[in-house]
Amino acid sequence: MSQELVMERGVEDAKHWARILYIIHALTFFFSLGTLSIIPVIVNYVKRPETAGTMVHSHHTWMIKSFWWYVMWMVVGGVLFATIILIPLAYVVWFVVWVWKAYRLVRGFLDLNSNRAMPV
Repeated sequence: MSQELVMERGVEDAKHWARILYIIHALTFFFSLGTLSIIPVIVNYVKRPETAGTMVHSHHTWMIKSFWWYVMWMVVGGVLFATIILIPLAYVVWFVVWVWKAYRLVRGFLDLNSNRAMPV
């Protein structure tokens, strides 16, 4: 006997919105290094309360946290870059945070499609 996962229509709509937001985050990340990600993060803040009590809520929180940590580390890299002597370290910080953000976007998207909540 097979079991079928049945979800409410509201959860499916919320998952659809979260997928769209992951894609927009990824596009802004790859084409503007995340500077335009402020747009989807605002939508994350707007949509998150509607998903309270569902696993989609954790995905909105995951995207929001990813955005703010990414911004913080990009600023740290900028400060290092401004010191001139630490420019090589700034490039290392920027590369590592870029890979980390890419990982978070891919992992979040895959876990959303597998109906798994994010560890937030």
